[in-house]
Amino acid sequence: MRCAQHIFLLLVVLALASCSSDSFKIDGNVAHIEGDGVKIVFQGDSGIVDDWAELDKKGRFSYKGQVTDPVIVNILTKRGEPLATVVAASGDHLKIKGDAVKPSSIKVKGNDLNEDWQLFRDEHAAFYTDPNPSRLDAAIEKYVREHPADVLSTVLLMADYSDYSDRAKVNKMLTSIDIKARPASITRAFTEALSKGPDGTHLPRLMSLKLAKGVDKFDEIDMTGHITLINLWANPQPDRSAVIGKMEVLDAGMQVLDVLTESDTLRWHQTIASDPQSWKHYWAPGGPLEPGIQLLGIKSLPWYAVTDSTGMVTYSGPNIQTALTAVQKLNHNN
Repeated sequence: MRCAQHIFLLLVVLALASCSSDSFKIDGNVAHIEGDGVKIVFQGDSGIVDDWAELDKKGRFSYKGQVTDPVIVNILTKRGEPLATVVAASGDHLKIKGDAVKPSSIKVKGNDLNEDWQLFRDEHAAFYTDPNPSRLDAAIEKYVREHPADVLSTVLLMADYSDYSDRAKVNKMLTSIDIKARPASITRAFTEALSKGPDGTHLPRLMSLKLAKGVDKFDEIDMTGHITLINLWANPQPDRSAVIGKMEVLDAGMQVLDVLTESDTLRWHQTIASDPQSWKHYWAPGGPLEPGIQLLGIKSLPWYAVTDSTGMVTYSGPNIQTALTAVQKLNHNN
């Protein structure tokens, strides 16, 4: 009897130990994924985690990560195309299933928060596929207003909201959510981005960028020795002709990088056909999560960044006029 009690106690201890683990697990079963694995990207305890999970012949994968607090995890194809976004917390075992050809078919199960998020996506499916994000943004704003005590409000604002051009408005929405419903582990990168001023305080240094010129063709771009203005966009870029008109007056000695930040390149060459000949056109297959590009903290598209002759980013944000002012300031200082 005493032996049985010891075994029972041992099982309880092991169960408690497994529950207190800082690990989470994601099992995926997604048909028609190109490549031999998927990318797993999230903001870990000590910075960005950019990891890899191998696929078997049936498109299944398994990944185990380490977190102390809940995080938003992005799951992408080898080429950086988004498959799923989930919230993972310590002890979670999440399951995703669907078809990569139809990303909207991919479903997530494993905890109440992800299932509530999935329900919101299903109820607003038409908004998620609408090229104009304003309807989805409005639905998220409504949800945040009506559910200030729900962590899903924070997740929607962090992961699915598009318009960050009015920082005061977004920050007001964030702070309207109860403090217990906005974990710092989820909002950390966002609040840091909101706190960055036009002078570039706390922004990174980009010595070089590796971007695609086409499928399997990449350039290593030197970001030093000249001022660089980066135009990051997705089709269609609103007022692209007006943006070009403003940027054409820039000093001829500076570098302009025009970067498509989405997986669909179908209309890419049609869009850039009328651009100035001096512009360098590239594609970031991983979108805002592309190595190097992710350091710019992109929160909406289009997005603009300016670097000085040492590669130091002096502006990263959604306002073209502020970017041009940053360029003028650098030119004046030179």
